[in-house]
Amino acid sequence: MTTGLYFDCFAGASGDMIVGALIDLGLDFTALRDQLSTLGLRGYELKSECARRGAIAATRFIVEVEESDQPARHLSDIRRLIEQAKLSDAVKSRSIGVFEKLAEAEAKVHGSTIDAVHFHEVGAVDSIIDIVGAMIGIEILQVTRFHASPLRVGKGTVRTAHGVLPVPAPATVELLKGAAVYSGEIEGEFVTPTGAAIVASLCESFGSMPGVMIDSVGYGAGARDHKELPNVLRLIRFEDESARERDSVMVVETNIDDMNPQAYGFVMQRAFEAGALDVFMTPAQMKKDRPGVLLTVLCKGEHLDSITALLMAETTTLGVRYYEAIRRVAERRIETVETEYGAIRIKVARSGAHTLHFQPEYEDCAQAARIRKVSFLEVQRAAESAYRAQSSEEKN
Repeated sequence: MTTGLYFDCFAGASGDMIVGALIDLGLDFTALRDQLSTLGLRGYELKSECARRGAIAATRFIVEVEESDQPARHLSDIRRLIEQAKLSDAVKSRSIGVFEKLAEAEAKVHGSTIDAVHFHEVGAVDSIIDIVGAMIGIEILQVTRFHASPLRVGKGTVRTAHGVLPVPAPATVELLKGAAVYSGEIEGEFVTPTGAAIVASLCESFGSMPGVMIDSVGYGAGARDHKELPNVLRLIRFEDESARERDSVMVVETNIDDMNPQAYGFVMQRAFEAGALDVFMTPAQMKKDRPGVLLTVLCKGEHLDSITALLMAETTTLGVRYYEAIRRVAERRIETVETEYGAIRIKVARSGAHTLHFQPEYEDCAQAARIRKVSFLEVQRAAESAYRAQSSEEKN
């Protein structure tokens, strides 16, 4: 069973909203405060209180800083704070990863380097508490998967330590590259750089909520109380038994109607050598009523460039298209059975402890049939019978 979180960002996201929603989900405030105290920061007090935003009851997480003059910390300063704290390695790694993303975004916006960047707002005590607190929370709640809705980022301008900036702030835009966002109709900043960094660091997809079983829901209140919509972040905790069977794959396609059919076999062989998971061809009716072929290649993301380059070079296509698809795959393993024709490997598909189906390996059956001078089907049936007998013995 896998536990996940869906960030429903219909009113944006900020660090305090994220921590507030985690507390609303059941994160123990005392345990959170105790771990945060090991950071060695001084001059602040933590509070958690009930709040109402519109018609929704939520939890407001507040960091009251006693000292208004906070130092402009560098990435190395923040890394040192986190590394010396009494936190788990996972919390430290995730927290530092968020700040590294922030540093990269700030460096690009200001034409600097990540080591030279001065954190202003996000280097203050409250932002450090928000980021590290969020990572502590997801560990205590044992969350391992993260998805997010499209994020309402807002519009207009915002006053920062760098002066007046457009909304979303330049660093926020950098952090949310690849995420689904929209402005919304209300003026103001709805996604802060801290919120953007946390969501961008954790979430593997942005869009509709995946098909899962909802376990619980938490609401984190923002500082402002808008009249137009409840200023809350909703975190939906879910359980997903099939997560371990799901991954992503790139689908690369091209339509061809002017290539010698003899070349397809060569292209298929080269594609497998380049890392393809599968290659197949589908008859297609092309323009001008010409028969053609839809050539499709499945591959992992790291092989996308080599596959597309291969198709451009080895086929007559003028272009390829590709997109990411989510696939659910069964757990697969190879077992061996002894038959009167020798050892035969069996490919077994499983879901947890349940066997979905099995199939004797073709090459093993074909070789045994040739050596023993019997039919392929006879060897296959013998292997299937041996596997069923072996499975029955194991159950007993």
